Amino acid sequence: MSRKPFSIQISLLFLFIALLAGCHQAPPSAASAAVPQKTFTIRGKVVGTDTTHVTLDGEDVPGFMEPMIMDYALKDPSVVSELHPGDRISASVLADHGPEGYTNVRLDNIVVIAQARPDYKPAIQYHVPTPGDIVPDFHLLNQNDRTLHLNQFKGKIVLLTFIYTRCPLADFCPRMSRNFADIDKALAAEPALYNQTHLLSISFDPAYDTPKVLRSYGGAYTGNYTNEKFIHWDFAAPSEKDLPALTQFFNVGVTPGDS
Repeated sequence: MSRKPFSIQISLLFLFIALLAGCHQAPPSAASAAVPQKTFTIRGKVVGTDTTHVTLDGEDVPGFMEPMIMDYALKDPSVVSELHPGDRISASVLADHGPEGYTNVRLDNIVVIAQARPDYKPAIQYHVPTPGDIVPDFHLLNQNDRTLHLNQFKGKIVLLTFIYTRCPLADFCPRMSRNFADIDKALAAEPALYNQTHLLSISFDPAYDTPKVLRSYGGAYTGNYTNEKFIHWDFAAPSEKDLPALTQFFNVGVTPGDS
């Protein structure tokens, strides 16, 4: 049976545009842990690139460097394919600060703020949701091993976020799930509003986040554990096949990898 797309009012939409590799970092060595790290923000124009570095005509960075053209190592060399001479970027400068000054300088969190080649088309086209957008009827498998259709929430305000249960960084998925738990409790205190809303936490790690895993994870965040009925808040994941279309529609960049 074909289903028509429908419009969902997304009241809260927390989207993660982050490289998953950053969520699984090896512990620092004793030597590196002893050196304090400084973080600065830089803007500039890309002059050139190689496999691991970018040459940047950088603007003034107070407390770190005056305007200068220099080579910067890339914390994640894979982003070099997205950089082109003439592009303007914003990035974080990470630098170890010791008695000899700044060392181990590298760029992270690079964002292209102006392209030198407007005709450049990335391999993947991301959609940035706006109010009134028609949301496709994506299918998800929830914590009860049941298939959810997004159109079953038609007429309700859907609060939606993206997670993966293995995320170890407190400021990312765990924080979003704690925020949702607070929202769920606040809505429960307003029965009329509670009945008009639904919470949905979508995992972008379907290979690991099975219904059993999602049920345990969700019960822990609601505080009801094995007694949770999941009436107002679902934890679900798309199939591996449907994952790209779903994440790209909601402007979520996912970089898969062994780590």
